[in-house]
Amino acid sequence: MTLAIEPPFYEFPDLSDGVVALRHKRFLQGRAAMDGVPAYLFSIYRADSGRIIGEIDLRLGATRYLRQFGGQLGYHVDSRFRGHRYAARACLLLQEVALAHEMEGLWITCNPDNLASRRTCELIGATYIDEVRVPFASELYWRGDRRKCRYHWDLTYPHLLAT
Repeated sequence: MTLAIEPPFYEFPDLSDGVVALRHKRFLQGRAAMDGVPAYLFSIYRADSGRIIGEIDLRLGATRYLRQFGGQLGYHVDSRFRGHRYAARACLLLQEVALAHEMEGLWITCNPDNLASRRTCELIGATYIDEVRVPFASELYWRGDRRKCRYHWDLTYPHLLAT
């Protein structure tokens, strides 16, 4: 499904689970957005200190490019804060935003050697689908990405952080 019109963006209060919090940073549209698909960009904070520890974005479309290579959900946790499942917690918080846009599932992609991202997908209950080659003409290819693992996250099923 390629978006023919821009979806409405909603304002969300800070989302928190008591460990991490998401604060809306900005909307991405047009050339600023991956594959031109509108997206929300949130900062990830530690709830106890208010310190920024990363970012997460939700892309509001399901183009072939996003399903195959780019993903609809992207996250990054700064290296000094890794190992605490903050990315998984942020994904679970972002589920509310996706559901507000009537999204029933999300495609998540990561590099095969990114074990932390693969573990995040497992922790949130996403299903591994396959591994694909990144096409030569892709921006991802020119960034150095050659292969992507694809996961699908069913948002209609209640999720708890897996152990």
